[in-house]
Amino acid sequence: MTAIPVIRTDVQFDPDPRRVIIRPFLPDDRILPDNALLQRILAMADSEVAATLAAVHARFEDRHLDLEAVLMSHFAFVSDEVSEMPEMSPARCALLGAYYTHEVSIETAALTNPSIVPAPDQSGLEPGALRFILSLRAIGEGHTSSIEFRCGVIDSSGAIRIEQPSVFAGTGSRNPPLIDKSRFMATLVEMDAFDEMVRRLISGLPDPFELHDLEAAIAAVDVGQAPRRLSDPSVRAMHLLATSNYETRFAPESKLSERVLFPWSPIESHGMEDARFVRFTADDGSVIYYATYTAYDGFRALPQLIETVDFMAFRIATLAGRFAQNKGAALFPRRIDGRYAALSRYDTESNYVMLSDSLWLWEEAEKIESPELPWELKRVGNSGSPLETEAGWLVITHGVGPLRTYSLGALLLDINDPCRVIGHLDEPLLVPTDDEREGYVPNVVYSCGSLIHGNDLVLPFGFSDVASRIAKVPLEALLTRLTE
Repeated sequence: MTAIPVIRTDVQFDPDPRRVIIRPFLPDDRILPDNALLQRILAMADSEVAATLAAVHARFEDRHLDLEAVLMSHFAFVSDEVSEMPEMSPARCALLGAYYTHEVSIETAALTNPSIVPAPDQSGLEPGALRFILSLRAIGEGHTSSIEFRCGVIDSSGAIRIEQPSVFAGTGSRNPPLIDKSRFMATLVEMDAFDEMVRRLISGLPDPFELHDLEAAIAAVDVGQAPRRLSDPSVRAMHLLATSNYETRFAPESKLSERVLFPWSPIESHGMEDARFVRFTADDGSVIYYATYTAYDGFRALPQLIETVDFMAFRIATLAGRFAQNKGAALFPRRIDGRYAALSRYDTESNYVMLSDSLWLWEEAEKIESPELPWELKRVGNSGSPLETEAGWLVITHGVGPLRTYSLGALLLDINDPCRVIGHLDEPLLVPTDDEREGYVPNVVYSCGSLIHGNDLVLPFGFSDVASRIAKVPLEALLTRLTE
């Protein structure tokens, strides 16, 4: 059988160790032990303070936007943890902030596992062109994963142009949102962390509640314990879950490539993995962008959902329900018969379609594909949200074969009944080429989302946990094979 043509473009995203963010530096989660560092800084002469701070600016100011404001914000963070902070000059405050600040490399190891969606702003383009946003899993210091963005344009001829990324990167400001009690309790049950103590604490909270409401309730029963050192395991799990729901906001003047969704909550401490973005159209025609991703703390994986309308403000919440567990959920781009739909691999090896009346709670699913073919016999999963075509829902999949080789495949689902499979590829659509086999995880190609432009499937993919490329596949040839 003739292979479906796959055209690899010359677009490639390579990790750049020069891209860094600036973060609070709190070794072992201890702030100012015995106030030793504070006392040493207080003992410095004014001239030494000025000279040291000037050297900091000279060395780092061209690497970060508004460095002075960042240092002062880190000083304020430290100051909140100290019972009696003496009055100091602005320069001494900024220097103290500098000693509790460090740079973090965000993509020195890899820039991989991309997803792609049409951008909210399509103004100023020639007819037939499309502006897109690409998300990437950036892997940096400590092998911690974060989410980065790039912007580009596909012109009417299909040529792809990527905007040059900014030399700056930042993490925005974070705010805890309102938390829905019923969803919160459902997730605690999934975590096996709902006991009598937790029930009593939640019953006294408003609905919805904020993180400070929960921390005040905890303080009343666990006097003297900081949230990160709570004594009761279930209460500790409850606090961890609450901190996993938050908002991140970036300045309107920031560039898209400067915005980094970096781990903030304890459950994300080892990374935010494999975001699958989708442009979702509501029943009233309004558009919102969602993404599922996996939060990982080195031991547990928690399914998370991102919401944004403009890629400047992002709301993050935890998904609940037994079928939302494990990695790799991917939302359909609209509701079907009034219900939300999503792909899942909750059993770690097969593809499922989940259906729900709620975007956050998933308790119903049907298996649509199990590992059967040699190139996918270990496990199968989705490689992004389904794409709507006249022939049905096109789903790019991945399969794991011998020697843990990852290949990409495809399914076609009925447009009205996505639990019904119309066709699937018997052979891989895309496999690692010789120059894509070497990396941190060799012999892998992987995608978190594609799009259709004109007559082509535009398929970004990461290879071997090191870099990413974009391929194009003739849509008609692929759909014809899936319906044969």
